Amino acid sequence: MLQELLALPPVTQFFLTLNVVIGAYTLLANPALIDRWAFKPYRVVREKEWSRWLTAGFVHVGFMHLLFNMITLFYFGPPIERTVGTWRFLVIYIGSELLANALTYWKYKDRPEYSAVGASGAISGVLFSFCLFEPFAMLYIFFAIPMPAIVFAVLYVALSIYASKREVGRVAHEAHLGGALGGLVLTILLYPSAVTTFLAKIGLG
Repeated sequence: MLQELLALPPVTQFFLTLNVVIGAYTLLANPALIDRWAFKPYRVVREKEWSRWLTAGFVHVGFMHLLFNMITLFYFGPPIERTVGTWRFLVIYIGSELLANALTYWKYKDRPEYSAVGASGAISGVLFSFCLFEPFAMLYIFFAIPMPAIVFAVLYVALSIYASKREVGRVAHEAHLGGALGGLVLTILLYPSAVTTFLAKIGLG
């Protein structure tokens, strides 16, 4: 496992390691840090706690939350980073997280009780960036249900919009949506040939 980790491209390796280390530390040794680093839209501006825009992406509510995000990053981060290059992938990852939080901020800025944590925004961005390059790659939802990436992307956006409007569960659906859209937009802006690749793959190129 260590050998596989060391073989990963640098940005994927960095964020994977950092998320696991911080996630394990906060969940096992310092749970109070989760609340201190969570993204709380109400406090961000009123208390000038700007660091929450970034820190929230490194703390998780549980090990399953952390594990799911890191498995997704492990499989989809490397091909994207190797395709677009290190600095572009860095911008896509961080930018997707910030755009995810921006959508969360817009929706919950007047609700003091609301908070969100996790790298899901960034991971959604990485996953949707992957969909541009490999729209028909088979993804296995819950490790069991096969689905082409492009079909998953459409369903993911539709479900996120539906769930966000109805505030279904405790999941930050709007953050998933913001991260996904961020990943698409940033990939196209930083690596325009992704559009050509996508059109060719779907038979329109």
